[in-house]
Amino acid sequence: MTAQLSFDFTGTRALVTGATSGIGHAVAVLLRDAGADVIVTGTRSVAADYETDLSGMTYQQLVLTDNASIDSLAQSISALDVLVNNAGANFPGGLDESTPDGFAASVALNLTGPYRLTVALRRALKASTAAGGASVVNLASMSALRAVTMVPGYGAAKSGVINVTRNLAVKWAKHGIRVNAVAPGTIETAMTAPMHAVPEIVASEIAHIPAGRMGTVGEVAPAIAFLCTAQSSYINGAVLVVDGASDCV
Repeated sequence: MTAQLSFDFTGTRALVTGATSGIGHAVAVLLRDAGADVIVTGTRSVAADYETDLSGMTYQQLVLTDNASIDSLAQSISALDVLVNNAGANFPGGLDESTPDGFAASVALNLTGPYRLTVALRRALKASTAAGGASVVNLASMSALRAVTMVPGYGAAKSGVINVTRNLAVKWAKHGIRVNAVAPGTIETAMTAPMHAVPEIVASEIAHIPAGRMGTVGEVAPAIAFLCTAQSSYINGAVLVVDGASDCV
Protein backbone atom coordinates (compact mmCIF):
# COMPACT_ATOMS: atom_id res chain seq x y z
CA MET A 1 0.00 0.00 0.00
CA THR A 2 1.20 3.49 -0.83
CA ALA A 3 -0.08 6.54 1.02
CA GLN A 4 1.48 9.66 -0.40
CA LEU A 5 0.44 13.28 -0.68
CA SER A 6 0.94 15.07 -3.99
CA PHE A 7 0.88 18.79 -4.73
CA ASP A 8 -0.11 21.02 -7.64
CA PHE A 9 1.41 24.49 -7.53
CA THR A 10 0.89 25.32 -11.19
CA GLY A 11 1.13 29.07 -11.70
CA THR A 12 2.19 29.73 -8.10
CA ARG A 13 4.86 32.39 -7.61
CA ALA A 14 7.11 31.38 -4.72
CA LEU A 15 10.19 32.69 -2.95
CA VAL A 16 12.26 30.34 -0.79
CA THR A 17 15.17 31.92 1.05
CA GLY A 18 18.29 29.97 1.85
CA ALA A 19 17.35 27.37 -0.74
CA THR A 20 20.84 26.27 -1.78
CA SER A 21 20.90 23.40 0.72
CA GLY A 22 18.96 21.56 3.42
CA ILE A 23 15.31 22.17 4.12
CA GLY A 24 15.14 25.22 1.88
CA HIS A 25 16.41 23.33 -1.15
CA ALA A 26 14.01 20.45 -0.51
CA VAL A 27 11.08 22.89 -0.36
CA ALA A 28 12.19 24.71 -3.51
CA VAL A 29 12.55 21.47 -5.46
CA LEU A 30 9.14 20.24 -4.27
CA LEU A 31 7.49 23.50 -5.37
CA ARG A 32 9.35 23.56 -8.69
CA ASP A 33 8.44 19.97 -9.49
CA ALA A 34 4.81 20.72 -8.62
CA GLY A 35 4.66 23.50 -11.20
CA ALA A 36 5.55 26.65 -9.26
CA ASP A 37 7.70 29.49 -10.53
CA VAL A 38 10.34 29.54 -7.80
CA ILE A 39 12.82 32.22 -6.81
CA VAL A 40 15.57 30.90 -4.55
CA THR A 41 18.17 32.86 -2.63
CA GLY A 42 21.67 32.32 -1.32
CA THR A 43 24.44 34.57 -0.09
CA ARG A 44 26.78 34.04 -3.07
CA SER A 45 26.78 36.19 -6.19
CA VAL A 46 25.38 33.71 -8.72
CA ALA A 47 23.83 30.25 -8.82
CA ALA A 48 26.93 28.82 -10.49
CA ASP A 49 28.84 29.46 -7.26
CA TYR A 50 26.95 26.51 -5.74
CA GLU A 51 27.32 22.82 -6.50
CA THR A 52 23.63 22.36 -5.65
CA ASP A 53 21.31 21.81 -8.62
CA LEU A 54 19.19 24.96 -8.91
CA SER A 55 17.93 24.29 -12.44
CA GLY A 56 14.43 25.43 -13.24
CA MET A 57 14.58 28.12 -10.55
CA THR A 58 15.47 31.81 -10.57
CA TYR A 59 18.40 32.62 -8.34
CA GLN A 60 18.85 35.92 -6.48
CA GLN A 61 21.48 36.87 -3.97
CA LEU A 62 20.24 37.76 -0.50
CA VAL A 63 22.25 38.73 2.57
CA LEU A 64 19.86 38.92 5.50
CA THR A 65 22.19 41.09 7.56
CA ASP A 66 22.31 43.71 4.78
CA ASN A 67 19.24 45.95 4.68
CA ALA A 68 20.01 47.11 1.14
CA SER A 69 20.15 43.50 -0.08
CA ILE A 70 16.79 42.74 1.53
CA ASP A 71 15.11 45.84 0.16
CA SER A 72 16.51 45.27 -3.33
CA LEU A 73 15.09 41.75 -3.49
CA ALA A 74 11.69 42.85 -2.19
CA GLN A 75 11.47 45.70 -4.68
CA SER A 76 12.16 43.34 -7.57
CA ILE A 77 9.03 41.26 -6.85
CA SER A 78 5.66 42.72 -7.79
CA ALA A 79 3.41 39.80 -6.85
CA LEU A 80 4.01 36.73 -4.70
CA ASP A 81 1.85 33.80 -3.62
CA VAL A 82 4.27 31.93 -1.32
CA LEU A 83 7.10 33.13 0.89
CA VAL A 84 9.17 30.55 2.79
CA ASN A 85 11.52 32.24 5.25
CA ASN A 86 14.06 29.47 5.56
CA ALA A 87 17.44 31.25 5.46
CA GLY A 88 19.35 31.37 8.73
CA ALA A 89 22.12 29.71 10.69
CA ASN A 90 23.56 29.23 14.13
CA PHE A 91 27.02 30.45 15.18
CA PRO A 92 26.95 33.26 12.54
CA GLY A 93 30.45 34.15 11.47
CA GLY A 94 31.74 31.46 13.80
CA LEU A 95 30.81 33.59 16.82
CA ASP A 96 30.01 32.10 20.22
CA GLU A 97 26.31 32.80 20.77
CA SER A 98 26.86 32.97 24.53
CA THR A 99 28.68 36.27 24.05
CA PRO A 100 26.68 39.48 23.56
CA ASP A 101 28.11 39.97 20.06
CA GLY A 102 27.39 36.40 19.01
CA PHE A 103 23.90 36.58 20.47
CA ALA A 104 23.16 39.84 18.65
CA ALA A 105 24.52 38.50 15.36
CA SER A 106 22.32 35.42 15.57
CA VAL A 107 19.19 37.46 16.30
CA ALA A 108 20.00 39.81 13.41
CA LEU A 109 20.37 36.92 10.97
CA ASN A 110 17.55 34.67 12.14
CA LEU A 111 14.88 37.15 13.24
CA THR A 112 15.45 40.77 12.24
CA GLY A 113 16.44 40.01 8.65
CA PRO A 114 13.53 37.67 7.87
CA TYR A 115 11.11 40.10 9.52
CA ARG A 116 12.36 42.98 7.40
CA LEU A 117 12.03 40.89 4.24
CA THR A 118 8.51 39.73 5.10
CA VAL A 119 7.27 43.23 5.84
CA ALA A 120 8.92 44.54 2.67
CA LEU A 121 7.04 41.89 0.66
CA ARG A 122 3.60 42.68 2.11
CA ARG A 123 2.63 44.60 -1.02
CA ALA A 124 3.62 41.69 -3.27
CA LEU A 125 1.83 39.16 -1.08
CA LYS A 126 -1.27 41.30 -0.97
CA ALA A 127 -1.31 41.25 -4.79
CA SER A 128 -1.67 37.45 -4.80
CA THR A 129 -4.79 35.95 -6.35
CA ALA A 130 -4.07 32.44 -5.06
CA ALA A 131 -6.99 30.40 -3.79
CA GLY A 132 -6.85 30.57 0.00
CA GLY A 133 -4.73 33.71 -0.15
CA ALA A 134 -1.00 34.28 -0.06
CA SER A 135 0.98 32.17 2.37
CA VAL A 136 4.04 32.95 4.46
CA VAL A 137 5.76 30.05 6.20
CA ASN A 138 8.48 30.91 8.69
CA LEU A 139 11.04 28.34 9.80
CA ALA A 140 11.11 28.21 13.58
CA SER A 141 12.91 25.50 15.56
CA MET A 142 12.49 23.28 18.56
CA SER A 143 15.24 25.39 20.13
CA ALA A 144 12.51 28.01 20.48
CA LEU A 145 10.53 25.67 22.72
CA ARG A 146 13.23 24.08 24.86
CA ALA A 147 16.69 25.06 26.04
CA VAL A 148 19.62 24.38 23.73
CA THR A 149 22.42 26.00 25.67
CA MET A 150 24.95 26.01 22.82
CA VAL A 151 22.85 28.38 20.70
CA PRO A 152 21.00 30.84 22.97
CA GLY A 153 20.88 33.51 20.28
CA TYR A 154 19.43 31.12 17.72
CA GLY A 155 16.86 29.87 20.22
CA ALA A 156 15.85 33.41 21.18
CA ALA A 157 15.58 34.39 17.53
CA LYS A 158 13.38 31.40 16.73
CA SER A 159 11.18 32.21 19.73
CA GLY A 160 10.81 35.63 18.17
CA VAL A 161 9.93 34.04 14.84
CA ILE A 162 6.99 32.27 16.50
CA ASN A 163 5.79 35.52 18.07
CA VAL A 164 6.16 37.41 14.79
CA THR A 165 4.27 34.64 13.00
CA ARG A 166 1.29 34.98 15.33
CA ASN A 167 1.28 38.77 15.26
CA LEU A 168 1.47 39.04 11.47
CA ALA A 169 -1.17 36.31 11.09
CA VAL A 170 -3.64 38.48 13.00
CA LYS A 171 -2.53 41.76 11.45
CA TRP A 172 -2.51 40.58 7.83
CA ALA A 173 -5.57 38.31 7.78
CA LYS A 174 -7.64 41.20 6.42
CA HIS A 175 -5.26 41.40 3.46
CA GLY A 176 -5.74 37.73 2.55
CA ILE A 177 -2.25 36.79 3.75
CA ARG A 178 -1.78 33.78 6.03
CA VAL A 179 1.33 33.46 8.19
CA ASN A 180 2.31 30.15 9.77
CA ALA A 181 5.47 28.53 11.07
CA VAL A 182 7.05 25.10 10.99
CA ALA A 183 9.29 24.07 13.88
CA PRO A 184 11.60 21.24 12.83
CA GLY A 185 13.36 19.11 15.37
CA THR A 186 16.86 17.76 14.75
CA ILE A 187 17.10 17.30 10.99
CA GLU A 188 19.98 15.88 8.95
CA THR A 189 21.32 18.96 7.13
CA ALA A 190 24.63 20.71 6.54
CA MET A 191 23.88 22.88 9.57
CA THR A 192 23.56 19.90 11.92
CA ALA A 193 26.38 17.87 10.32
CA PRO A 194 29.08 19.20 12.70
CA MET A 195 27.20 17.55 15.58
CA HIS A 196 28.43 14.16 14.39
CA ALA A 197 31.98 15.11 15.37
CA VAL A 198 30.84 15.10 19.00
CA PRO A 199 29.01 11.81 19.72
CA GLU A 200 27.83 13.05 23.14
CA ILE A 201 25.88 15.88 21.49
CA VAL A 202 24.26 13.50 19.02
CA ALA A 203 23.34 11.11 21.82
CA SER A 204 21.81 13.94 23.83
CA GLU A 205 19.67 15.02 20.88
CA ILE A 206 18.59 11.48 19.99
CA ALA A 207 17.53 10.98 23.60
CA HIS A 208 14.81 13.57 22.98
CA ILE A 209 13.45 11.71 19.94
CA PRO A 210 11.24 8.64 20.52
CA ALA A 211 11.92 7.43 16.97
CA GLY A 212 15.61 7.22 17.86
CA ARG A 213 16.84 9.10 14.79
CA MET A 214 17.12 12.51 13.23
CA GLY A 215 14.55 13.62 10.70
CA THR A 216 15.15 14.22 7.01
CA VAL A 217 14.47 17.26 4.84
CA GLY A 218 12.00 15.13 2.90
CA GLU A 219 9.94 14.82 6.06
CA VAL A 220 9.83 18.59 6.61
CA ALA A 221 9.31 19.98 3.10
CA PRO A 222 5.81 18.50 2.57
CA ALA A 223 4.61 20.00 5.86
CA ILE A 224 5.75 23.42 4.66
CA ALA A 225 4.17 22.89 1.25
CA PHE A 226 0.81 21.91 2.79
CA LEU A 227 0.64 25.25 4.60
CA CYS A 228 0.92 26.94 1.20
CA THR A 229 -2.12 25.21 -0.31
CA ALA A 230 -5.76 26.23 -0.53
CA GLN A 231 -6.59 23.19 1.61
CA SER A 232 -4.90 24.91 4.56
CA SER A 233 -6.79 28.17 4.08
CA TYR A 234 -8.23 28.13 7.63
CA ILE A 235 -4.84 27.53 9.23
CA ASN A 236 -3.33 30.85 10.28
CA GLY A 237 -0.92 31.77 13.06
CA ALA A 238 -0.14 28.10 13.68
CA VAL A 239 3.17 26.48 14.59
CA LEU A 240 3.42 23.01 13.08
CA VAL A 241 5.96 20.92 14.97
CA VAL A 242 7.88 18.36 12.87
CA ASP A 243 10.13 16.77 15.44
CA GLY A 244 9.38 13.07 15.87
CA ALA A 245 7.62 13.86 19.18
CA SER A 246 10.80 15.18 20.81
CA ASP A 247 8.79 17.90 22.56
CA CYS A 248 6.90 15.13 24.38
CA VAL A 249 9.99 13.74 26.10
